[in-house]
Amino acid sequence: MNIDQATTGSSVLYRLDPRTRLLGVIIFSVVCALLVTKDALLLCLGLSVIFVILSRIPPMVLFRRMFAFNLFIAFLWLFIPWGIPGEHILEIGTLTVTRQGIDYMVILTLRSNVIMLALVAFMASTTIISMTHAMTALRVPDKMTYLFFLTYRYVGDIHSEYTRLVNAMKVRCFQPASNVRTYRSYAYLVGMLLVNSFERAQRVRSAMLCRGFSGRFPHLEENNISWLDILSLGMLCLILAGIVYADT
Repeated sequence: MNIDQATTGSSVLYRLDPRTRLLGVIIFSVVCALLVTKDALLLCLGLSVIFVILSRIPPMVLFRRMFAFNLFIAFLWLFIPWGIPGEHILEIGTLTVTRQGIDYMVILTLRSNVIMLALVAFMASTTIISMTHAMTALRVPDKMTYLFFLTYRYVGDIHSEYTRLVNAMKVRCFQPASNVRTYRSYAYLVGMLLVNSFERAQRVRSAMLCRGFSGRFPHLEENNISWLDILSLGMLCLILAGIVYADT
């Protein structure tokens, strides 16, 4: 499970300071979350596509991440349009799909994909170490910063441990079914995964303390905000201000 497979150092966005990239994606996400019209969201979608092009993320990596994300959105489409009152456009027994429900889900799908595309584009041009230093420079609380870093760093190990436990169950001829034995086996699987993860966390903590960890990671490189960073962030704010004006 390679979590850094999309990171590229040859993109245009990579030339920007990590703090600029982090601030940019936060501002962009907040603005998109507050937009209410389809036209404004479509403008932001075009901006997200530009970010993706500039990031030079591999197409297959982008497809896999967006496909997995939209599976969850598709799940919401099965339920939300039935539960919002309004003009009925489809009736199945006592269930009705409303025009307001469809409109709500269209807005939600657009907004979610716009923000996700921007996040993927900016993360593809930022390494996890650079992101951690950027969060520290922007005065994000240290505990939140290191929780983010360590979760990102060890999610692959947790996935490997899960795969090992599942393979052990298969070797013992485990066949999942809709019965109490299967539910109990999966409960044991989750329990062992939590126990092993906790033990791994204790070993990692002890190893960090043995190496002199005092609560902060040393920053060996000093990044300076350039005129390109200021100009890029200013242009993004102006474009977003225009989109917000169009949304009113």
